[in-house]
Order: sequence, then structure tokens, then C-alpha cells
Amino acid sequence: MSLNDRDTIAAVATASGRGGIGIVRVSGNAVTTVMEHVLGRRIAPRQAALCHFRDAEGNSIDQGVALYFPGPASFTGEDVLELQGHGGPVVLDMVLQAALDSGARLARPGEFTERAFLNDKLDLAQAEAVADLIDSASRQAVRGALRSLQGDFSRRVDQLVEMLIEARMYVEAAIDFPEEEVDFLQDRELAQRLASLQVALQQLLKDARQGALLRDGMHVVLAGRPNAGKSSLLNALAGEDTAIVTDIAGTTRDVLRERISLDGLPLHVADTAGLRDSEDPVEAEGIRRAWLEIERADRILYIIDVSQPYEQDLPRNWPEYFDADAPRAPITFVLNKIDTVDMAPQERMHGPHTVIALSAKEGIGIAPLREHLKECMGYSGAGEGLFTARQRHLEALRRAAGLVDEGCAVLQGSGAGELLAEDLRLAQQALGEITGEFSADDLLGRIFSSFCIGK
Repeated sequence: MSLNDRDTIAAVATASGRGGIGIVRVSGNAVTTVMEHVLGRRIAPRQAALCHFRDAEGNSIDQGVALYFPGPASFTGEDVLELQGHGGPVVLDMVLQAALDSGARLARPGEFTERAFLNDKLDLAQAEAVADLIDSASRQAVRGALRSLQGDFSRRVDQLVEMLIEARMYVEAAIDFPEEEVDFLQDRELAQRLASLQVALQQLLKDARQGALLRDGMHVVLAGRPNAGKSSLLNALAGEDTAIVTDIAGTTRDVLRERISLDGLPLHVADTAGLRDSEDPVEAEGIRRAWLEIERADRILYIIDVSQPYEQDLPRNWPEYFDADAPRAPITFVLNKIDTVDMAPQERMHGPHTVIALSAKEGIGIAPLREHLKECMGYSGAGEGLFTARQRHLEALRRAAGLVDEGCAVLQGSGAGELLAEDLRLAQQALGEITGEFSADDLLGRIFSSFCIGK
């Protein structure tokens, strides 16, 4: 559908409820008709004009400011009219109805931004950043969403796509011109290109994971043996008695969830049953659910009771998790109950893992833990360069990275340039899904339907 074929849409662009100012936005090829009917005249582009807003019978509804942005130099790429009047809900409904009576229809959620995407004013990642900016719950999230909206994330994706295109051209040229006798396995330039591509993909994936935490919050699981102090730590982080705390081992039988705000950053904490072998069917079910939460965690706080020998605290099957080549989530070890032994609150590194000593019951050392969790969500590192990302972006990056790795492995194993070329093509397509170069209509529908009306 071309720009001129699309119908004209209108909606209230400001939040529901009363306010000093409310805005009705109109976009489409019939904007000038709406302008003449509602304002009684045409106004100059990009100049604020004080006007009376009139209904279909010509009666004055309100007096306010009108702004006209001719396409394609507008947010949607179409002609856009903004009617800025008083922010009463009845007044805004009457102004909106006047626009609808003049030939516009009510816009769907996110349809203005969708048109900006379809008219190449924004790519898909930038369009999603519009909603992320509106929904941001912290200053860091606002900065990250703004960077995505300004194209930081998209530019890095485009750089990867360009690297993929260059590698594909090199491989496919060698396939199409076999008389040149290019030996894929011995070609150092190709190996360097692929190695640089793998590094760049992994770095962007790492940064995108951080951006997703900034947007969605971090899922933290409190794990450990019974009576290690998991529920006490949940209460200390939440600042209230959310979980029941007793001296009886195995009090927590199910997963207890709490949403905590750390300076505006959303933290989703799950308190789980103590990890041990149990013949009690109820406790055993709670332990099974605890392991399911661990599988889904963004970070694990493994609580250790320092009044007990460390060796006895690790569950029998935890080393298999801890020593895995690809850990499911980063682990922070929390040495709890330091008030019962001669140990000061501290934070230190043990190999790749952070170790924090505290007393959840007494509230000693909780502040450093909160700062550590904020850093894990990008709080300290969000000052420069961090952008917001969504789970679909992470999935696309994972697929692209996996395809490049698979292609490199096939090349090393069999020297099959054709298979490498196909993997690189699919990797490029996966990256194209992020910016919308390759997007199914149902995906676009799901994305834009999550926006608010008027945006």
C-alpha cells in the first residue's frame, strides 16, 4: 500500500484523564480536509496557529494551538495535524469526534509509529524503542531507550550485516568461479573475516542482554540449602516481611516472588525451597520447582550459612551446574549470618564470581548487595553506550551467532563452502528481523498492538 493509498487516522495522543493540555493527532492523505473542517481554514506548515476547533455543525468546541507537518517530513512520513487543546476528557473526545466526522478513522494502538516504520522513517528496532521510552521505569532505561531510538542499536546491527555481506560475497565468488582455485581451508583472509564476525556477534549479544535487563528487569533466584537465610534476604531486599522466617528447616515449600525497585530498576526476586535430598513429597516438589527457577534465572544468589562448614552447604548436584562449560546464569555467592561468626561485611571476587558477606537478619551488608545487583542490570555502566533490547532481539542474535559458528565448523570439518554460504545467508536474515528488513506481518501486528493508542 503506497503512502497516498492509506486512509487517514486520528486519536488522542496524550494520556487518559484530566490535564492542562491534551493533543489529538491526525495522520494521512486527508489531513488538509480535516484541517479545513475542524479549523475552518488551512494553516501554514510548522507554524503554531491559535484556532477555534469546530464540530461538524460548525459549533466551537475549544480554542487551542494547531500544528501542521506536511509529509514526508513528519513523524509518520505522511501529512500530520496536531490539535493541542485543553486536557479535559470530554473536550478531547469532542475534538476527536470532529476529526472522525471529517473523514478520519480511529487509529489502532501503535498505528502512528507503524506508519513511521512502513514509510522508512524508523526501522523496527527504533519503532520498538518508542514504546520502551514511554514505559521506562528509570533514568537509565530512558537513556537506553533513547539511544535505541536514535539508532545506536540499529547501527551496530547494520555493521554486522555489512560484515556478513562481505563474507558472503567472498565465499560465493569463490564458489561461482572455481577456476580461481580458492582453498577455503587455507584462506587466511576468510578465516580472519569469520573470526572478526564471531567476536562482533558475541559482543553485541552481550550488550543486548544487558539492554534487555535494563528494559525488562532482572530475574534473580535465591538458592541455597534449607535455613541458609534465603527468606530473610528476600525480606531485607524488599524492606518488609514478605516471606515467613522461622528456625525450622524447609519452611519455604513453593516459589515466592517479589518485585523490588532498585532506584527505579525492576528486580524480580524468587525465593525458592532449600536444595537438599528429601523424601517428603511436598518438599520434593518445591525443590523441583526451585531448580526450574534456577534454569530461568538471569542471576543466582546462592546463599551460604557461614555458621556451617562450606562443604556441607553445597547440594549434591550443584557442582554439575557450577562447573558447566556454559553456566545457565551468573552466580553471586552470598555468605550469610556473619553476625554469628567473626566476619566483617565485604565484597570480593572469587574467580569469575562475586562473593558478598552480609547478615540478612541484622541488615548488615545489604547496601553493597543492592549496589551489586544494580551494576548487574547496567546501572553503573549505563552512562555511556548502553541501549535497550527485547527478547526477540536476543533470540535473533543467538540464531545469527549459532549459524555463523555452525558454518565455521562445517568449513573446518569438510571445507564445504556452499554450506557456509547458506549459513551466512540465514544469519543475515536473522539480523534483518531485528531492524525489520525481514519481518512477517503477524510479528509486526504483535509488536505495534502493544503500543498505546495515539502513538
